[in-house]
Amino acid sequence: MTTAHSEEALKALMLLALDGDEAAYRRLLTALRVLLVGYYSRRMATATKADMEDLVQETLLALHSRRSTYDRKRPFTAWFFSIARYKLIDHYRGRGGRRLSETELGEEIESDFSEDTLTARMDVERLLDGLSPKQQELIRQVKLEGQSVADTANRTGQSESAVKVSIHRALKALGEKLRGAS
Repeated sequence: MTTAHSEEALKALMLLALDGDEAAYRRLLTALRVLLVGYYSRRMATATKADMEDLVQETLLALHSRRSTYDRKRPFTAWFFSIARYKLIDHYRGRGGRRLSETELGEEIESDFSEDTLTARMDVERLLDGLSPKQQELIRQVKLEGQSVADTANRTGQSESAVKVSIHRALKALGEKLRGAS
């Protein structure tokens, strides 16, 4: 996640858009499209590109139709990603995945729907943006999702040693990035 995708930047664009700034609204939609593709791709491993694009479009349309309900005093990303989550649930329900949407996604909403959690996730995504896509995925699988190195190695076709080394280098790079930011 880049600086343009930070809570502050997105909220500023939303506020400008609510006040009638069409250019800010276009920039907001462009930034949100990028975030949604990443958000949905991590949650829809088997989705087709068309399904993903449909879901992104439905979410942006929902934002457009509900933008007047946004409370200017609240974090924008918490409000926006709640719309994205409900669109994902609707997507699974529409495909006969009612049980999935009611259990797994419902639990995710209950456990993850807090402004602090969303802000922390955005911070993690912003940090991961500086890594290669391969390193990002390995960090997500092993460190964030808690998958084993052996399982991750099997899924990615790498040796366990290569996975460990790549994760070690990624964590070292993240540490350097954090030291440079403070």
